[in-house]
Amino acid sequence: MELVTIDDVRRAADLLAGVVYDTPVERSRAIERQVGAEVRLKCENLQRAGSFKLRGAYNRIARLSAEERERGVVCASAGNHAQGVALAASMQGVRATVYMPVEAPLPKVDATMAYGAEVELVGQGVDDALEAALAAADADGRPFVHPFDHPDIIAGQGTLGLEIAEQVPHATTVVVCLGGGGLLSGVAVALRALRPDVRIVGVQAEACASFAPSLAAGRPQALEATTTIADGIAVKRPGELTLAHVDALVDDVVTVSDDQLADAVVLLLERAKLVVEPAGAAAVASLLSGAVRADGPVVATLSGGNIDPLVLQHLVTGGLAAQGRYATLRSRVADSPGSLSRLLQVVAEARANVVGVSHHRLEHRLRLGQVEVVLELETRGPEHVDRLMATLREAGYPVSEV
Repeated sequence: MELVTIDDVRRAADLLAGVVYDTPVERSRAIERQVGAEVRLKCENLQRAGSFKLRGAYNRIARLSAEERERGVVCASAGNHAQGVALAASMQGVRATVYMPVEAPLPKVDATMAYGAEVELVGQGVDDALEAALAAADADGRPFVHPFDHPDIIAGQGTLGLEIAEQVPHATTVVVCLGGGGLLSGVAVALRALRPDVRIVGVQAEACASFAPSLAAGRPQALEATTTIADGIAVKRPGELTLAHVDALVDDVVTVSDDQLADAVVLLLERAKLVVEPAGAAAVASLLSGAVRADGPVVATLSGGNIDPLVLQHLVTGGLAAQGRYATLRSRVADSPGSLSRLLQVVAEARANVVGVSHHRLEHRLRLGQVEVVLELETRGPEHVDRLMATLREAGYPVSEV
């Protein structure tokens, strides 16, 4: 199978000049302290349309014939590819129809429509949307813009590798998120030509890790189910072309858990001041978890920042709870005036901040005259929670952590 070349990537870079941003590279001291090595974040979450996808989509559409462009293009995506195609098509005056799952995040649907695409919501997942998009493309001869498995897509994504080679020439390891493999394939093409000694690692969500069995089998293997918070890399089956690139050019493929992805999202938000979606935080998650060894200057790609605010709120709350900085405690008080106030006074004196209170009289474990109280608290960490619970017990309140 013929692979994309560095010349293909350079031609894509010429087409993309003035279209995409040369996104910044930021150093992260907080991550460096945890992994013990220099870490540079390639902030593609700050790219136009919020991810790297514009690179490949624009290159693919720009290389269509005039007749193909006149017919318009079709694609399928859960979000980032949809926005990349929509923006790329509108910039070139091409009509785009995007098929998205019914449950696609609303902000991504709205953004895709705002970029000028017609959106069709079909099915329960990307595979259903892909089937509908391919059927529509076959029916009226419109070009299908694949999310990853096409040479023009890979070449466009490879322009990110050109930037990394120029911006961080001393890097020894480059870590890239891995879903269908378009970004990793393109970056690997560029870096193998310009920095042959650099170690290139792909990171998948462990709940949707199709590349390891595919590489072992020597052909794409499909997963039966995919459930992960990293919807941007939740791809059940690699492409034929991307699998060939990863097999030939990439040093290693590792996985990270959803909890590790969530921790990375929270750390990037709190310490690096960067909003990154779970798929976009996969490279950082691999460093923090130790899945990728940081043995020299490392570049971690932040591939996208298109995250539903409700999902972000959930991840932040869960992340703080995991760090012991957000706790939910259950206790019981007498069903009499002033009882709740006295409990809250003990909490206040222990320097915990109450963010929510609920109480119940109908809990079957309660004796007559008792009320169950559930407190949502901001705390300073696990030791503070332990001290607070000990203080409550000393004051006569039975307490447990929810």
